[in-house]
Amino acid sequence: MKVLKFGGTSVGSTKNINKVISILGAYSITDQIICVVSAVGGITDRLLKAGTLANQKDKGYVAEFEAIKKTHFNLVAELIPKQNKSVLNHVENTLLELKSLLDGIYLINELSPKTSDKLVSFGELLSSYIITETLKNQKANAELKNSQELIVTNSNFTKAEVDYSLTNKNIKAYFKSIDHKITVLPGFVSKSKIGEITTLGRGGSDFTAAIIAAALKVEQLEIWTDVSGMFTANPKLVKQAFPIEKISYQEAMELSHFGAKVLYPPTVQPVFDLNIPIHIKNTLKPDDAGTIISKNSTNNKAPIKGITHISNIALLTLEGSGMVGIPGFSKRLFETLAQEKINVILITQASSEHSICFGIETKDAELAKNTLDATFENEISLHKINPIILEDNLSIIAVIGDNIKNHQGVSGKMFSALGKNNINIRAIAQGASERNISAVIADKDVKKALNTLHERFFEVKTKQLNLFITGVGNVGEKLIDQIEQQHNFLKKNLKIDVRIVGLANSKKMIFNAEGINLSNWASQFHYADKSSLKGFLNKVIALNLRNSIFVDVTANEAVAELYADYLKNSIAVVACSKIACSSTYENYKNLQDLSLKYNAPFLYETNVGAGLPIINTLNNLVASGDKVTSIQAVLSGSLNFVFNNFSDHTNFHDTVKRAQFEGYTEPDPRIDLSGIDVARKILILARENGGIMEIEDIQNDSFLTPANLESKSVDEFYKTLKADEAHFQKLYASAKAKNCQLKYVAEFKKGKAKVGLREIPEGHPFYNLEGKDNIVMFYTQRYPEQPLIVKGAGAGADVTASGLFADIIQIANK
Repeated sequence: MKVLKFGGTSVGSTKNINKVISILGAYSITDQIICVVSAVGGITDRLLKAGTLANQKDKGYVAEFEAIKKTHFNLVAELIPKQNKSVLNHVENTLLELKSLLDGIYLINELSPKTSDKLVSFGELLSSYIITETLKNQKANAELKNSQELIVTNSNFTKAEVDYSLTNKNIKAYFKSIDHKITVLPGFVSKSKIGEITTLGRGGSDFTAAIIAAALKVEQLEIWTDVSGMFTANPKLVKQAFPIEKISYQEAMELSHFGAKVLYPPTVQPVFDLNIPIHIKNTLKPDDAGTIISKNSTNNKAPIKGITHISNIALLTLEGSGMVGIPGFSKRLFETLAQEKINVILITQASSEHSICFGIETKDAELAKNTLDATFENEISLHKINPIILEDNLSIIAVIGDNIKNHQGVSGKMFSALGKNNINIRAIAQGASERNISAVIADKDVKKALNTLHERFFEVKTKQLNLFITGVGNVGEKLIDQIEQQHNFLKKNLKIDVRIVGLANSKKMIFNAEGINLSNWASQFHYADKSSLKGFLNKVIALNLRNSIFVDVTANEAVAELYADYLKNSIAVVACSKIACSSTYENYKNLQDLSLKYNAPFLYETNVGAGLPIINTLNNLVASGDKVTSIQAVLSGSLNFVFNNFSDHTNFHDTVKRAQFEGYTEPDPRIDLSGIDVARKILILARENGGIMEIEDIQNDSFLTPANLESKSVDEFYKTLKADEAHFQKLYASAKAKNCQLKYVAEFKKGKAKVGLREIPEGHPFYNLEGKDNIVMFYTQRYPEQPLIVKGAGAGADVTASGLFADIIQIANK
């Protein structure tokens, strides 16, 4: 004999009911089958809504009733298309009884727990009847048995307690006498000893099946639902979640209690002592393995079996110095909650006895606070304790596994992973069994927390990075291309899964929480939303994805002004723009502080030298205890390109034009040629070396003429370059006469910095610097005579993009 239970979604449509009948037919070939069914999917909620509307004198209950009626009539018409008159009559009579009950609730304005139980029982009674008649219509040897005639309870309406002595006696007697192959039973419903209709609690159909299975001592109980077993996490929130092959009764109860809806927690109890396995199966995919719940399923290699959560939690705290050393506070607290029938989900108490905090459902929060404030009114008035503190919009997350106690560091890994994503923990609880570690967090962080923990405990140590890129011009495009090209390599070799989730240009922005398809990302902008800097920020915050990184590939001051907002929301920032780090020292320092405070990396290697590891090298020198005494550098690939290509055979105007055309200067070349760009770079290096400096402190010896510097537009600037060609030729001639090269040099020494055009003699490390290359020489206590030199391409889209990419990978490795 086998006991199978089918949930609401399994009997929620004609298609699914036919799948159920097919499963029952296959099983009944070799076994006698007991089939427990829930109400048709969504009907219990509709019944409760109709009852609530009727109780509120809202005639909308009639529309709800009509919807319920239509659902069941449609099922009969589709499942039993011919000779269904008697079936329709029975269903119609049952529905008339339901309508009469709803009318009564409307007239007397009363919906007691007793009436509620009678109301919701119609769902299972209707579904079980229709399924039985469908089986008979298909020539199956099936009969319907009303569970209310078998399961006896007390009168605790809406969640009645079973009298197992009478119930087991009834079940054994009935099934001893039957000879049909399939018995269909409505789940959830029961009757009290005095014949009143009761129910076993929401999800009680599982419980019904377990009661039957235990009474008959069957070999296995099967729970058929719409998923392929109990998952490592909620698959709707964690895409990488997968079914758990085997799990213990205790683990299953913990997962169910903490939000895994596949199994109703009381289901386990009747079969636990008899060691009857529970097999969770998928009606829609009957060949899937599912999950087996039994006594012995511990895997020593996997301390964590699942991660789950409960939403809509409120945290209440009772605290005060008057509690210390005084017995009875806990007793009074929980007695008060018990009298109001408020269920406590989580409890934690400080060892100092100074406070007790507990988690309850949000719907009970105000009642709990008001009642407890009244209970402790005297102590509150005497300032021995504080009024109850109430916090809502919270959830409980829990990692669960029988073998947590045998593995060191599970809690450390859990809290470390959450901390790195700046998920604030309001309370922590761990039972003495060490089977469950629970934490209270904000509702908004649940998805991020579940994915973070699943990645930490279940995935092959692959770290997912979620990128949001603003600025998809030349450098931005190269960065996207590099990410697409390296994606598989990074995932396979470095265990890093880099996804671009958001992209924005000056006009449009696109998002995809599952990752933008990089093979056609540009075309997606045709149908994108209008771009907004604040809108982009708000969307990134709303998505709240783990390991989020904002990448700024613009030269937009308004974008740089938002870095602080990203960091405050624990979103790492990778900046190509120098604007933020070369702004006021106060802003620079604030961004560094926010990065530390919110555990959100702020990296900007490309601010100096594009893809060259200049800032990283300097930071490593400082961190290792070395002291940088001076810095000499050629930091402008643009200016180096210009002066390497300018001679007495060319003119300065055309050389600058060429540099701009080939992408070595900003769209406004005045930024490069004025020296302000180099000044910003040496300022950043000075600050990274501990200097407290402003841009005004940098001595800028410009080689441009007053006319160049005073030009009002780019076009006017180019005109002045032509007009002042003699000036630039004079600079070149002077250097050539001394066998020197013209280089725009930045220097930092003894707390002072300057930038300007220098004549570099032959033999100097700067002399043979070619093309767009940059070079930095660090003189330190460890390198006093022969400096540490970093040299290479310091401009260009490819190398700048690679520098940004390197910063992104560095964040992944933290």
